[in-house]
Amino acid sequence: MTVSTNSTVKQKLMSGALAGVLMTTIGVAAPMAAMTQSANAAAADNMVAAKRLNSLLTNTKSMTANFTQTTKGAKNGTFKGTMNVQRPNRFRWETKSPSEQLIVANGNALWVYDKDLEQVTKQKVDNQVGNTPALLLSGDPSKIDKNFKITQPYNSKNYYVLYPKSGDASFKSLSVSFSGGKPVMMVLNDSLGQTTSIKFNNIKLNPSISSSQFKFTPPKGVDVINQ
Repeated sequence: MTVSTNSTVKQKLMSGALAGVLMTTIGVAAPMAAMTQSANAAAADNMVAAKRLNSLLTNTKSMTANFTQTTKGAKNGTFKGTMNVQRPNRFRWETKSPSEQLIVANGNALWVYDKDLEQVTKQKVDNQVGNTPALLLSGDPSKIDKNFKITQPYNSKNYYVLYPKSGDASFKSLSVSFSGGKPVMMVLNDSLGQTTSIKFNNIKLNPSISSSQFKFTPPKGVDVINQ
C-alpha cells in the first residue's frame, strides 16, 4: 500500500537509527578527547578548517564499521548496528539492537525501513544532501562548505564542529572526530535538545563494497510513504 504523509525523512532518521531518537548528531557535546584539551588552544579559521576536513573526507572513499549510538535528552536510548558508505551518495545504516531499522541511499533515493512498524519511507537523496551525518561521509566533500559553517576548535586536533546553513536541517550542530585518518566519533544536537553520540569501531577504510549493499526493495505488504 502506498500512502502520503507530511512527516519528513529526517524526522525518521532522527527518531530512528541515525539518532536513536532523533537523528542525530551534535549543542555541541564534544568528544571527551576534545573536551580535555586546553581552553587556550588555538582554533583554526573557517577556511583552513574547511580545507582540512575536505582533505580527510576526500580520503574516505568508502568505509564500513560497527556503531554504537547513544541518545540523551527527552528520550534516552542506545542502539547498535553496522554501516557502509561509499561515494558518491551511497550508504547503508542498519540498526540491529534493540530494534531493527534500515536506512539505504543509492545515489538517487533514500529508503527508511522500520521493520516493527512494517513501514517504508522513500525520498530523493538530493533533498537530504548535507542534512544528515551519513551523507556527510558519503557525499561530495567539495560541497560541504556550501552546506555547513565548518569550525576546528583545536588547531592541532582533527576534531570539527559543523553548523548547517539550511534552516530546515535535522540538527543544530554536528561534530566529527578523526583518528588515524578515520572518522571515529560523531555527536549531534537536534532541535529538541537531545544529544546523540555515535562511536565507530572495527573501521575499515576504503574497502571494496558490493553494490547490493545499496539496493533496497520494499518487502511485500509494508506501507510505502513517498515524499
